[in-house]
Amino acid sequence: MSPRMHDGLQGAATGAALQAMAFALRVHAAQTRDDRRTPYASHLSEVAGVAACMAWAQADVDADTLLATAWLHDCIESQHIAPQVLQAQFGPQVSAAVLLLSDTEVGSPEQRRDAKRARLAGAPAWIQSIKCADLISNCRFIALHDPAQASAYLAEAREILSRLTRAHPQLHALAVQHAQGD
Repeated sequence: MSPRMHDGLQGAATGAALQAMAFALRVHAAQTRDDRRTPYASHLSEVAGVAACMAWAQADVDADTLLATAWLHDCIESQHIAPQVLQAQFGPQVSAAVLLLSDTEVGSPEQRRDAKRARLAGAPAWIQSIKCADLISNCRFIALHDPAQASAYLAEAREILSRLTRAHPQLHALAVQHAQGD
Protein backbone atom coordinates (compact mmCIF):
# COMPACT_ATOMS: atom_id res chain seq x y z
CA MET A 1 0.00 0.00 0.00
CA SER A 2 1.42 3.38 -0.96
CA PRO A 3 1.98 5.91 1.83
CA ARG A 4 -0.51 8.34 0.25
CA MET A 5 -3.21 5.69 0.05
CA HIS A 6 -2.63 4.59 3.63
CA ASP A 7 -2.60 8.15 4.98
CA GLY A 8 -5.72 9.15 3.05
CA LEU A 9 -7.74 6.14 4.09
CA GLN A 10 -6.56 6.33 7.69
CA GLY A 11 -7.67 9.97 7.78
CA ALA A 12 -11.05 8.93 6.43
CA ALA A 13 -11.49 6.48 9.29
CA THR A 14 -10.83 9.10 11.95
CA GLY A 15 -12.03 12.39 10.47
CA ALA A 16 -14.97 13.91 8.68
CA ALA A 17 -15.91 10.72 6.84
CA LEU A 18 -16.71 8.84 10.04
CA GLN A 19 -18.66 11.82 11.39
CA ALA A 20 -20.48 12.12 8.05
CA MET A 21 -21.43 8.45 8.15
CA ALA A 22 -22.96 8.84 11.63
CA PHE A 23 -24.76 12.05 10.59
CA ALA A 24 -26.13 10.55 7.35
CA LEU A 25 -27.30 7.36 9.06
CA ARG A 26 -29.08 9.45 11.67
CA VAL A 27 -30.84 11.86 9.28
CA HIS A 28 -31.84 9.09 6.85
CA ALA A 29 -32.81 6.59 9.60
CA ALA A 30 -36.53 6.57 8.81
CA GLN A 31 -36.09 6.70 5.03
CA THR A 32 -36.41 3.68 2.76
CA ARG A 33 -35.58 3.16 -0.88
CA ASP A 34 -38.37 3.35 -3.44
CA ASP A 35 -39.39 -0.25 -2.73
CA ARG A 36 -40.48 0.96 0.74
CA ARG A 37 -38.64 -1.95 2.37
CA THR A 38 -34.93 -1.39 1.91
CA PRO A 39 -33.36 1.01 4.42
CA TYR A 40 -31.92 4.03 2.63
CA ALA A 41 -28.68 3.50 4.53
CA SER A 42 -27.95 0.64 2.11
CA HIS A 43 -27.73 3.16 -0.75
CA LEU A 44 -25.53 5.54 1.23
CA SER A 45 -23.14 2.78 2.26
CA GLU A 46 -22.99 1.42 -1.29
CA VAL A 47 -22.14 4.86 -2.71
CA ALA A 48 -19.49 5.43 -0.03
CA GLY A 49 -18.07 1.95 -0.59
CA VAL A 50 -17.84 2.38 -4.34
CA ALA A 51 -16.32 5.84 -3.88
CA ALA A 52 -13.77 4.42 -1.43
CA CYS A 53 -12.49 2.09 -4.16
CA MET A 54 -11.12 5.09 -6.04
CA ALA A 55 -10.67 7.69 -3.27
CA TRP A 56 -6.90 7.22 -3.14
CA ALA A 57 -6.63 7.86 -6.89
CA GLN A 58 -8.35 11.28 -6.85
CA ALA A 59 -5.58 13.88 -6.98
CA ASP A 60 -7.99 16.83 -6.64
CA VAL A 61 -9.32 16.02 -3.14
CA ASP A 62 -8.33 14.12 0.00
CA ALA A 63 -10.02 10.80 0.77
CA ASP A 64 -11.65 12.12 3.96
CA THR A 65 -13.47 14.90 2.08
CA LEU A 66 -14.48 12.58 -0.76
CA LEU A 67 -15.88 9.92 1.58
CA ALA A 68 -17.69 12.47 3.78
CA THR A 69 -19.32 13.87 0.65
CA ALA A 70 -20.29 10.39 -0.55
CA TRP A 71 -22.03 9.63 2.76
CA LEU A 72 -23.82 13.00 2.76
CA HIS A 73 -24.65 13.24 -0.96
CA ASP A 74 -28.45 12.97 -0.48
CA CYS A 75 -28.85 14.96 2.76
CA ILE A 76 -29.89 18.22 1.09
CA GLU A 77 -32.06 16.68 -1.62
CA SER A 78 -33.97 14.01 0.30
CA GLN A 79 -33.78 15.18 3.93
CA HIS A 80 -33.79 18.95 3.34
CA ILE A 81 -30.71 19.53 5.46
CA ALA A 82 -29.64 23.13 4.91
CA PRO A 83 -26.23 23.58 3.26
CA GLN A 84 -25.33 25.85 6.19
CA VAL A 85 -25.77 22.92 8.60
CA LEU A 86 -23.40 20.80 6.52
CA GLN A 87 -20.94 23.69 6.28
CA ALA A 88 -20.95 24.20 10.05
CA GLN A 89 -20.35 20.50 10.72
CA PHE A 90 -18.20 19.41 7.77
CA GLY A 91 -16.76 22.58 6.24
CA PRO A 92 -17.35 24.57 3.08
CA GLN A 93 -15.80 22.07 0.66
CA VAL A 94 -18.06 19.18 1.72
CA SER A 95 -21.13 21.42 1.87
CA ALA A 96 -20.48 22.84 -1.62
CA ALA A 97 -19.86 19.34 -3.01
CA VAL A 98 -23.09 17.96 -1.55
CA LEU A 99 -24.93 20.93 -3.02
CA LEU A 100 -23.43 20.14 -6.46
CA LEU A 101 -24.72 16.57 -6.09
CA SER A 102 -28.23 17.70 -5.06
CA ASP A 103 -31.16 18.14 -7.42
CA THR A 104 -32.44 21.55 -6.32
CA GLU A 105 -33.33 23.01 -9.71
CA VAL A 106 -36.69 24.68 -10.29
CA GLY A 107 -38.77 25.09 -13.43
CA SER A 108 -40.41 22.71 -15.85
CA PRO A 109 -39.24 19.10 -15.91
CA GLU A 110 -37.20 19.84 -19.03
CA GLN A 111 -35.61 22.92 -17.47
CA ARG A 112 -34.73 20.97 -14.30
CA ARG A 113 -33.29 18.10 -16.34
CA ASP A 114 -31.15 20.41 -18.48
CA ALA A 115 -29.94 22.40 -15.45
CA LYS A 116 -29.04 19.16 -13.62
CA ARG A 117 -27.04 17.92 -16.59
CA ALA A 118 -25.18 21.24 -16.87
CA ARG A 119 -24.49 21.37 -13.11
CA LEU A 120 -22.98 17.89 -13.11
CA ALA A 121 -21.02 18.49 -16.32
CA GLY A 122 -19.29 21.44 -14.68
CA ALA A 123 -18.49 19.62 -11.43
CA PRO A 124 -14.90 18.74 -10.47
CA ALA A 125 -13.61 15.24 -11.23
CA TRP A 126 -14.01 13.91 -7.69
CA ILE A 127 -17.64 15.05 -7.51
CA GLN A 128 -18.36 13.50 -10.90
CA SER A 129 -16.81 10.29 -9.57
CA ILE A 130 -19.18 10.29 -6.58
CA LYS A 131 -22.07 10.82 -9.02
CA CYS A 132 -20.87 7.74 -10.92
CA ALA A 133 -20.96 5.76 -7.66
CA ASP A 134 -24.49 7.08 -7.01
CA LEU A 135 -25.61 6.06 -10.50
CA ILE A 136 -24.11 2.58 -10.11
CA SER A 137 -26.11 2.06 -6.95
CA ASN A 138 -29.33 3.52 -8.35
CA CYS A 139 -29.14 1.72 -11.70
CA ARG A 140 -28.60 -1.62 -9.96
CA PHE A 141 -31.47 -1.03 -7.54
CA ILE A 142 -33.98 0.21 -10.10
CA ALA A 143 -33.20 -2.59 -12.56
CA LEU A 144 -33.85 -5.15 -9.80
CA HIS A 145 -36.76 -3.56 -7.94
CA ASP A 146 -38.62 -1.33 -10.39
CA PRO A 147 -38.43 -2.74 -13.93
CA ALA A 148 -41.30 -0.49 -15.06
CA GLN A 149 -39.22 2.62 -14.33
CA ALA A 150 -35.86 1.14 -15.27
CA SER A 151 -35.89 2.01 -18.96
CA ALA A 152 -36.50 5.74 -18.42
CA TYR A 153 -34.11 5.96 -15.47
CA LEU A 154 -31.31 4.12 -17.28
CA ALA A 155 -31.74 6.37 -20.34
CA GLU A 156 -31.39 9.50 -18.19
CA ALA A 157 -28.41 7.95 -16.38
CA ARG A 158 -26.71 7.43 -19.75
CA GLU A 159 -27.37 11.08 -20.65
CA ILE A 160 -25.83 12.24 -17.37
CA LEU A 161 -22.85 9.90 -17.74
CA SER A 162 -22.15 11.29 -21.22
CA ARG A 163 -21.45 14.62 -19.50
CA LEU A 164 -19.27 13.29 -16.66
CA THR A 165 -16.07 13.58 -18.68
CA ARG A 166 -13.76 14.19 -15.69
CA ALA A 167 -14.86 11.26 -13.52
CA HIS A 168 -12.47 8.46 -12.60
CA PRO A 169 -12.26 6.52 -15.92
CA GLN A 170 -12.73 3.01 -14.54
CA LEU A 171 -15.56 4.05 -12.26
CA HIS A 172 -17.19 5.90 -15.15
CA ALA A 173 -16.92 2.80 -17.36
CA LEU A 174 -18.55 0.69 -14.64
CA ALA A 175 -21.37 3.21 -14.29
CA VAL A 176 -21.93 3.20 -18.06
CA GLN A 177 -22.11 -0.61 -17.96
CA HIS A 178 -24.79 -0.49 -15.24
CA ALA A 179 -26.72 2.23 -17.09
CA GLN A 180 -26.84 -0.04 -20.13
CA GLY A 181 -28.60 -2.63 -18.01
CA ASP A 182 -25.64 -5.01 -17.96
